[in-house]
Amino acid sequence: MREAVNKIEALQRPKTQDISLETVERSVTVATRALGAMAQKDGHICFELEADATIPSEYVLFHHFRGHPPAADLERKIGNYLRRTQGPHGGWALVHEGPFDMSATVKAYFCLKMIGEDIEAPHMRRAREAILARGGAANANVFTRFLLALYGEVPWRAVPAMPVEIMFLPKWFPFHIDKVSYWARCTMVPMFVLQATKPRAKNPRGIGIQELFVTPPESVRSWPGSPHATWPWTPIFGFIDRILQNTEHLFPRGPRQRAMEMARAWVSERLNGEDGLGAIFPPMVNSVLMYEIMGYTPDHPQVKVALEAIEKLVVIKDDEAYVQPCVSPVWDTALASHAFLEAGGPDAEATARAGLDWLKPRQVLDIVGDWAARKPDVRPGGWAFQYANAHYPDLDDTAVVVMAMDRAMRQHGLVADMPDYKASISRAVEWVVGLQSADGGWAAFDADNNYMYLNHIPFSDHGALLDPPTADVTARVVGMLAQLGETRESSRALDRGVNYLLNDQEEDGSWYGRWGMNFIYGTWSVLNALNAAGIDKEDPRVKKSVSWLVRIQNPDGGWGEDASSYKIDPAFEAGSSTASQTAWALLALMAAGAVDEPAVTRGINFLTRTQTSDGLWNEERYTATGFPRVFYLRYHGYPKFFPLWALARYRNLKKSNTGRVAFGM
Repeated sequence: MREAVNKIEALQRPKTQDISLETVERSVTVATRALGAMAQKDGHICFELEADATIPSEYVLFHHFRGHPPAADLERKIGNYLRRTQGPHGGWALVHEGPFDMSATVKAYFCLKMIGEDIEAPHMRRAREAILARGGAANANVFTRFLLALYGEVPWRAVPAMPVEIMFLPKWFPFHIDKVSYWARCTMVPMFVLQATKPRAKNPRGIGIQELFVTPPESVRSWPGSPHATWPWTPIFGFIDRILQNTEHLFPRGPRQRAMEMARAWVSERLNGEDGLGAIFPPMVNSVLMYEIMGYTPDHPQVKVALEAIEKLVVIKDDEAYVQPCVSPVWDTALASHAFLEAGGPDAEATARAGLDWLKPRQVLDIVGDWAARKPDVRPGGWAFQYANAHYPDLDDTAVVVMAMDRAMRQHGLVADMPDYKASISRAVEWVVGLQSADGGWAAFDADNNYMYLNHIPFSDHGALLDPPTADVTARVVGMLAQLGETRESSRALDRGVNYLLNDQEEDGSWYGRWGMNFIYGTWSVLNALNAAGIDKEDPRVKKSVSWLVRIQNPDGGWGEDASSYKIDPAFEAGSSTASQTAWALLALMAAGAVDEPAVTRGINFLTRTQTSDGLWNEERYTATGFPRVFYLRYHGYPKFFPLWALARYRNLKKSNTGRVAFGM
C-alpha cells in the first residue's frame, strides 16, 4: 500500500507532471541533429549490437581451437571487457545487472584463463566459487557442453546426439532441417559434421577448466535437460537420444561420408561471402571449423572468406573489445528513417531519403531462400537484417522498410525529386503476403515453422529451435498493409492478421513481444497496427491495453521491463526505466488515441529530462531479445532513434487537428 502511495506522489510531482511543446521542440531539434551526424556518407546507419560475454569468449576459444590465437593486444582488450562486465554475484549475466548465468560464466572464465589470467586472481576465484556453488560446469547448456567436448573437457555423451545422417531424412519425417528456424539450421548443419568427426582443439597453450566441475565429467551420468520440457516429449526424445548415443559408432562409413558432403554443399551454397553463413556468429564459426576438419587449408578461398566474416564482427575500442553476434544496418537504417521522417524538415527528410536510397538496391529479388521450402510459388522480394543475407530475408525488416519508403513518398508530395519506391514496395508486399502462415500470423523468416514438439528435443534446451508467427512481426505486416491503403474488407490477408492479433492479446491487455523486451514491445507493435487497420480507440481491447500501459508506468515517468518477463510462464516484470522502452510505451499510447493521457505527458517529460548533452540518451540495459531466457541484445541505436521518434510524434499530434497516428508504426 505504501509503495502505491509513493508511486502516486512521485507521479504528481510538478517537475515530472508537465511539459511544454517548446521544450519538446528543442529536444527534437538536438536529437535529430545528433542522430543525423551518425549517418554514413552513403546514407546508411549501423550501430553496435551487443550481446553477452558468450560471443567474445567463444571468439577467443574458436581461434585457440584452430591453433591461431588472436593478437595479444586484442586478447587483452577482450579480457578488459569481460572483467568489466562481471557481475556482483561473481559470474556473468545475459543482460546488464542480470542474474548469474552458468553458461556465460563458464565460457568467460575459460576465455580469461586461456588469455593468461591467474586463476587465483580475485575475479577468477569469485567466478569459480560461483560456478561450483551452483553445481559446477556440468550444469551448463548444450552449446557450452558442445564447446567443452571439442576441447576434451567433457565426454561427447554430454552432448545430445545429432548424427550427420539427418541430412538424408525426407521432408515428411518428424525431424527435417526445413522444419527448424533459419538460425537453427545454419548453426546445426556444420555442427553435424563436427559431431560426426569429434575433432580435438589444438589448444596450443594447453588450457583446461577441470577445476570448474564438482564431479569429474567422466563420472557424470545425467546431464541437464530442457527447463521448458514437458511430458511426454522429454521421455520420448530422451529414449531416442540414448539409442543414438549407443549406436552412432555403428553407422556405416560410406553413408556418413556422403552425409558430410551433403552438409558441406549445403553450407557452401549459403556461405554468403564475407557476411558469413546466416550472417550470424555461431554458424560462421561452425562453418570455418567444418571446412578445416574436412581438409580445407587456411588459405582456401571459402575458409578465408568465412574467417573474414567473423573478424568483421569484432568491435575494438581504446582499451576494450568485444564481438557482435551480427550487424544490423538494414534494421538501424530503416528505423532511423522513420524517426527522421517523424521529426520532419528538409534536413531530416533528406537524411531519411539517403538511407532509403541505400536500402533500395539491397532488396533480395533474385535468390530464392530457404523460406521457399514452405512457399515455393512466392517470388523473393524482402530485405535482410544485415548487409547481406540473401537466403534469409526477414519480414520484420521488410515491412519496416516498406512503411518508411511509403511515408517518404507521401512527405515529398509533388516535389520534383520525389523518390520512386513503388516497384520496390510492390514486390516486397507480394513476398510478405505470400509468407503468411496458416493461422493468419507472420513469423520472422519462414511460414508455418511451428513444429512445437521439436523444441523438446535434447539439443533444444534453449527452446528456440523454431520460428512461429508472433504478435510483433504480425503487427508490423498488418501495419504495412493498412498504411498502404488496404482494409479488412479489401484484403483477406490483412483481416486474418488483425484477427490473429486480437486473439493473441493477454488477459491483462498486453501482447507478448518476441523480438523486443517484452510485453511493452509487443503492445507497442500491436496498438500501432490496430490503429492503422481501423480498430476504434474505444474498442474494449484497445482500452484495456491502454489501462495496462498506464498502470505499469514507473514513478519517474518512464517505462521499463526486465528480462525476467520471459520466464517459463511469461508475465510482465517491471524494470528500471529506459529510453527505448519508454518510447515504445508512448508510441503505443499515442497510437491508441491517448495523446492527452497524463501518463503520456509524464513519459515525454521523462525523455526530455533524461536527454544527455549530446542530444541523445544513455541506455546500458538490454531491451531486445535474441532467444527468450537464453540470449538478449543491446541495440546501441535504440536509445538514439526511438526517443526521437516518440518526442516528434507527440509534437506532431499535439499540433495536428486530428490527433490520430496516420502510419502503420
